[in-house]
Amino acid sequence: MRQVTVTRNTLETQITITLNLDGTGVSKFDTGVPFFEHMLDQVARHGLFDIEIKAVGDLHIDAHHTVEDVGITLGQAFAKAVGDKKGIVRYGHSYVPLDEALSRVVVDLSGRPCLEYDCEYTRAMIGGFDVDLFGEFFRGFVNHAAISLHIDNLKGKNAHHQAETIFKALGRALRMAVEFDPRMAGITPSTKGTLVG
Repeated sequence: MRQVTVTRNTLETQITITLNLDGTGVSKFDTGVPFFEHMLDQVARHGLFDIEIKAVGDLHIDAHHTVEDVGITLGQAFAKAVGDKKGIVRYGHSYVPLDEALSRVVVDLSGRPCLEYDCEYTRAMIGGFDVDLFGEFFRGFVNHAAISLHIDNLKGKNAHHQAETIFKALGRALRMAVEFDPRMAGITPSTKGTLVG
């Protein structure tokens, strides 16, 4: 079982995340940012990851630090859980529609952080959530998971649908990438022989 618990404490946030890559899609969140939790639930459910997140942040200011630091901590947990990457598929991709919206997410567990994120949301706020914070989350996650992540919202008129297709596709792409490939048993999926740094 590739299961880890990571804690990260700063003056702005205190976060503990438990992640099981070989789970069943069960999630439990306590971040104080409800719409963000709804999106994280999509990653858990569609990635079949068990994710528990407890975050205490300076929400009296805004949600920026909490969302960004959850991304950082989840990235650290993901990197630790995936381990040396021997025998995994490494690459993953997914297209996910929701009514009029369609997003594509492609991931490479390369050991090199790179984010290409292209989504023009149709409004700046979804409920009380500032959509700019999604970029902060993805950057934090990518930099600390050390992965290449390409996110493209291909179409959409409803901002909620745009975001939800992205997070569902992220879960499915990550699920594909971390799966074990029986033909690659014990082998690192790289001609370099390593996928670390």
